[in-house]
Parts: sequence; C-alpha cells; structure tokens
Amino acid sequence: MPELPEVEVVRRGLARWVTGRRVEGVEVLHPRPVRRHLAGSADLVARLLGARVDDAVRRGKYLWLPLDTGEALLAHLGMSGQMLLQPPDADDERHLRVRVRFGDRERELRFVDQRMFGGVSVVGLEPTPDGLPAGTGGEGTPSEPVLPHEVAHIARDPLDPYLDAAALTARIRLRRTGIKRALLDQGLVSGVGNIYADEALWRARLHYARPTETLNRPEVARLLDAVRAVMLEALGQGGTSFDALYIDVNGDSGYFDRSLAVYGRNGQPCPRCGSIVRRDPFMNRSSYTCPGCQPRPRRARW
Repeated sequence: MPELPEVEVVRRGLARWVTGRRVEGVEVLHPRPVRRHLAGSADLVARLLGARVDDAVRRGKYLWLPLDTGEALLAHLGMSGQMLLQPPDADDERHLRVRVRFGDRERELRFVDQRMFGGVSVVGLEPTPDGLPAGTGGEGTPSEPVLPHEVAHIARDPLDPYLDAAALTARIRLRRTGIKRALLDQGLVSGVGNIYADEALWRARLHYARPTETLNRPEVARLLDAVRAVMLEALGQGGTSFDALYIDVNGDSGYFDRSLAVYGRNGQPCPRCGSIVRRDPFMNRSSYTCPGCQPRPRRARW
C-alpha cells in the first residue's frame, strides 16, 4: 500500500498540473470506486462539473483537491489506486475507473485502480480541530485550515511543520503497545506504513516489539528523526515502487526500494553490521529486523 512519500509524490504532480483548472467533464466507468459518495455517481458528476480546482492537499496518506465550490474531491489510493495525468487522446488504461476532463484539454485526470480498495468522492470541508493548516498543499506550503470530515480523525504526519513532537512523544510513551504498532496507528501519527516503519526502526536501532512505555524521550526523538529522514530520502527518489502499481502522475516508478536497508531483505546481510536480516510475521504482514542492531527486548509487546 502506498505510504506518505508515494502519496506526496502524487500530490506534487497534481498541484502542478490541475491547480486553477476547471472541470469540463466527468465519466464514472465503474461504480465501486465511487461507493463512498453515497449520493451516487450522477451526484458526484454534477458536483464536479464547472468546479475549479484550487489546490492539492495531503494529510498522511489522504489526498484531496479543494474546489471553489467549498467542497473537495477526496481520494484514497488504497492498495493499487493511481491518479494519472494523461493527454486526452492517450489510450485508456485497463483498470481506468474515473475520468475528469479540464477546460484546457491539455491533460485529463484518470483514477485507475486494479483492486478497487481505493476510491474518490466529493465531500464537504470543515475547520481543522486545532485551527491550523490541514496539511501539505501547493508547492509544499501549508494548506488552508479546512479538511474533509472523513480525514478529521487522522493525525498529523512526521513531515507536517505543525506536528507537536513533544505531545506526540508523551502520547507514545503512555501507550501500552509495541513501538511499531504505535507508528502504524494513523490516529497517533499518520502516513507511516510497514516499509518506512521498518526502515526507521532499523535506523534508530529499535526492535519493533519494544514496549512503548519503556522508551525514554531521547529514544522517541531519535525514532521520529529517523522516520522523517527515511521519508525525505524516499521523496527525493520518487517513493518506493515494488511493482507497476506504485507510480506517479506521469506513470513513472520511484526507486527508493534500491536504498532499503532491511525491508524485504530477509536472509541478506545488514548493511551496517553484517548480521543476517530476519523476517517475522506481524499483523498479517511482515517485520524485517537486524538481530545485531535491533536486539529483541526481553519484555516485548506485539
């Protein structure tokens, strides 16, 4: 599933190409990706027609396009969703689900989703609970202090300049869980998924099952710094692409997978100490650790 860097790469592409453009046409080619728009496909089309896109905003893994109507086109990529910008005469993708045409007809926005766990909907916007910018918009600048109700429960992410690191540290230390479970809790800190959690924990020399209540403040700070560092490096390389499903708005793959230290490297030597990376089952997924750099705690929480 795409994580924060992959979604941010898509957001940046959308911000450059669709901001300021007005919707001229909309086609819904399959009902499932618009299932979250409870009023139905026809209503979604009616709400988009004639609207101008004012920005492209992201919080965690959620992405939305604010409109001049006071609403927004909310997108969640799910496991295989893609937001592509294509010339109108380009061949349709095999799993094309929704098409949005703009007045200048230079590019059209296509929502492509093979597995259809993602989707798009038109939603209202409401003030952020803390009155601060909702997330990252424009050319990496803070967005307006409004967000979809569907995103209000999502915490700020590690790259958000308005993230309260001291408050997050305190919340983590009050938990009674393993540190990786805490990192994956989108209500605690958003945008971190399996790949970048494993990479950050390796950088911070922490085992994924380390109980959060045993972490001191410097250890949490070291971990949050590692999360930010690995995400910024991934952003610089276009994200992590393990297959053709993870691409940017132009259809290009990221290449951060070549820089991964432990994730997906079961049985290979750790690039830091040479110990053999191991894989453990974790929440119906996998966790990758170096037994030399990340010793398993005597008291573990899963």
